[in-house]
Amino acid sequence: MLARIRSAAVLGIDAYPVDVEVDITNGLPSFSTVGLPHGAVKEGRERVSAALANAGFSFPLRRITVNLAPADIRKDGSAFDLPIALGILVASGQLPEERLRDHVVIGEVGLEGDLRPVRGALSMALAARTARYRGVLLPHANLPEASVVEGLDVCGARTLLEVCGHLCGTESIAPTRVDIPALMADPGFSDVDFADVRSQAAAKRALEVAAAGGHNILMIGPPGAGKTMLARRLPTILPSMGLDEALETTKIHSVAGTLPAGQSLLTQRPFRSPHHTISDAGLIGGGSSPRPGEVSLAHGGVLFLDELPEFRRNVLEVLRQPLEDGVVTLSRAAMSLTYPARFMLAAAMNPCPCGYLGDPLHACSCAPLAIERYRSRISGPLLDRIDIHLEVPAVAYGDLAGEQSGETSGTIRSRVEQARAVQRTRFRDQRGVYANAHMSARDLRRHCRLSVPVEAVLRQAVTRLSLSARAYHRVLKIARTIADLAGAAEITTAHVSEAIQYRSLDRKQEFA
Repeated sequence: MLARIRSAAVLGIDAYPVDVEVDITNGLPSFSTVGLPHGAVKEGRERVSAALANAGFSFPLRRITVNLAPADIRKDGSAFDLPIALGILVASGQLPEERLRDHVVIGEVGLEGDLRPVRGALSMALAARTARYRGVLLPHANLPEASVVEGLDVCGARTLLEVCGHLCGTESIAPTRVDIPALMADPGFSDVDFADVRSQAAAKRALEVAAAGGHNILMIGPPGAGKTMLARRLPTILPSMGLDEALETTKIHSVAGTLPAGQSLLTQRPFRSPHHTISDAGLIGGGSSPRPGEVSLAHGGVLFLDELPEFRRNVLEVLRQPLEDGVVTLSRAAMSLTYPARFMLAAAMNPCPCGYLGDPLHACSCAPLAIERYRSRISGPLLDRIDIHLEVPAVAYGDLAGEQSGETSGTIRSRVEQARAVQRTRFRDQRGVYANAHMSARDLRRHCRLSVPVEAVLRQAVTRLSLSARAYHRVLKIARTIADLAGAAEITTAHVSEAIQYRSLDRKQEFA
């Protein structure tokens, strides 16, 4: 007898429908899976056979063939365990098929018949809705993330027996609904706030500009100046996430297996801070079974690279394409996957190997050649892709011991959101552009027109600092953002002058 169970599989961060066909015929007892199964899918036959026996069902000692269609795409993961188990029960006449025809089934089965969570449940639920299925049956642990998909009956079960009882009508599993507006309500950041940062007015202003325009930023300063402290508070002043952005970010973390247990949506912008020993595959994604890397896990949020020169050169260079395009494309012999990677890069470094170049309280012990070698670990093309170069000086004792606190993150975020609202209106007809940092050369000519006096100031700066064409465009984008924060329609000399100050590494340094 033949049974067909609807399921789904993840490809990249999206999912596609898969038909699990189970055929049981007379012959020597065997259990074979076809349709390009890989890894955990192949091992699923052992889990399924043990789970059915331990749950009290009769496992047919006949020839069992499982086909995963479409058969020309490699299948990976443990999400096919539950549909295969139900397919065997239907094909052997132990379970009716009627209530399975309009449902997608996913889930890993334990040896005792318990259901365990799988990766990518949100993507599979969205694929089920797109394919116009009525509902989804999945493990109870995946219920929070899948239940945010509206227009779909999402039912979660803890055991195989519970699923079978629901399909037979002896017990009912009620669909779960979530209050999406309540989920999207601003949860705030209880542990970090810009009010905790003493002094550093220039640094906080630069971070506000970076957040308002989506600009990448590099902070240069001595140890203990507060670079990491500032970076960790950057997500608290970014605009609140919309539902579509939250869904896309949650899909990435669901596929990667980093979604916190019991959480439906990621409503706070992610902050990722990988160690400098990370590999290039760990940073941009990949592996034998490709997974999203840190640049994709930081999508919609901040990727913080502390001690930037300590990262391997080949690791830093793979950042070029994601910084420009906002996506990562992984090409393999059998497939090509694209992951979103629109993030803000925040990096930190010391001005020299010892860290005290230019510090009035500590003498630098580094030779000029050592300083040059240290800074050359960051290539010119990568520096050009970082909009803001910010010098962060050490904080004086008087500022640390004082009682006065600065502006809160909420106050700064309100100004950032006003500037982003201006940019959304400006780019409302352009797909994929929602901040000044994403403007193309054509957009710059249209939205960053300069008067003659302002152009003269910029021309002098470009000539004296020997700025590249990309750095020139970066200055224009930053100036446009500063004007948006000021509520100005036109870019003035003051806006351009401030933007030029944020290109400190383009100025010639005297090593002494």
